[in-house]
Amino acid sequence: MSGVSSAVWVTLCALCGVCGGAVGRALARRGPSPGDPPGEATFLALRVAGLAANSLRAGLTRSAARRSVRHLRTLLGSTGLAVATDDRVLARDGTGVPADEAVLADVSAALASGRLRIVRHGVVVPLTVEERTVGALAAYDAEAGAALVRTAAEVGRWMSGQLELAELDASRRRTLEAEARALRAQISPHFVYNSLTTIASFVRTEPERARTLLLDFADFIRYALRRAADFTSLADELGCVDRYLLLEQARFGDRLRFTVQVAPEVLKVDVPFLCLQPLVENAIKHGMPGEVRVVIRDAGPEAHIWVEDDGIGMDQEQLRAALAEEGAGIGLSNVDLRMRHLYGQDYGLMVDTAPGKGTRIRLRIPKTRSRVVATARP
Repeated sequence: MSGVSSAVWVTLCALCGVCGGAVGRALARRGPSPGDPPGEATFLALRVAGLAANSLRAGLTRSAARRSVRHLRTLLGSTGLAVATDDRVLARDGTGVPADEAVLADVSAALASGRLRIVRHGVVVPLTVEERTVGALAAYDAEAGAALVRTAAEVGRWMSGQLELAELDASRRRTLEAEARALRAQISPHFVYNSLTTIASFVRTEPERARTLLLDFADFIRYALRRAADFTSLADELGCVDRYLLLEQARFGDRLRFTVQVAPEVLKVDVPFLCLQPLVENAIKHGMPGEVRVVIRDAGPEAHIWVEDDGIGMDQEQLRAALAEEGAGIGLSNVDLRMRHLYGQDYGLMVDTAPGKGTRIRLRIPKTRSRVVATARP
């Protein structure tokens, strides 16, 4: 135990309070002993920190503070703990915490200075996100001393880090929502006009087909313009693609052929909303007249998807323009960016193309959402 500082020892030993109550507090106060198991204390510290982190990743809200405050007090080993913003106490745990008015007075003084502040029977640590002070951690203990001050400072710094990650998560979600809105806007103008013109051409000659196509069009628009979550099932995404292909085939007739091959075991896999239709749109744009193929296979922990055509293909300059959105309406750059945001940089679109040799666009989708979170988080 010679390498363990007193501040770290206080934090680790306080965790024994999860199982031992007064025994844990006694260990924290007496300091390290050769007979104590440091490995177990470290394990408990990490476990409790993980429980607190799960709540803090939602940001500094009242519900997040209430879920995490007990774990935070365990980390600190103090008899009482409060989490507050500048105008309200979000949560409290333990004993010895003053009334809300007194806590807010302590917190206001710390927030005004932007530095840790020692108060009567306790210590207040400001919490910051991107250099903005968003709240404070106030630890109270009748025997507050240097060890509690050091430990509170470290826990406050760790909390600020978790709140920074929460802000990054929120920013990422806002970016994805904006990208989904932009993608829906890309779909609307040309496709709506062409589809309605095609349907109108069948009203007199083939009224039943016109009716069927109009229902397909309505279903497609309803799906594409709905309030999108980050994910939908692969089965739903394929339903959208199927309607899109039927509408385009009605428009182009025999000049467009398509096949869709799907492994049934991947139909329930979650995929990014509107990730396939832009790829099919690209294939039709560059593959007419010709055949478009959508192939989805089970690949262990992932689903592998590719969309290919046997059309004119693209040279490298055209491909760069498509991925940079210079070829407006294609949507490849939108899908590529969302894939990288959701899964990590290794999950962007892979494009194989050359003039006169068609185009194949491939993407990989992890099957489980837990794998998505682990891969995408920084």
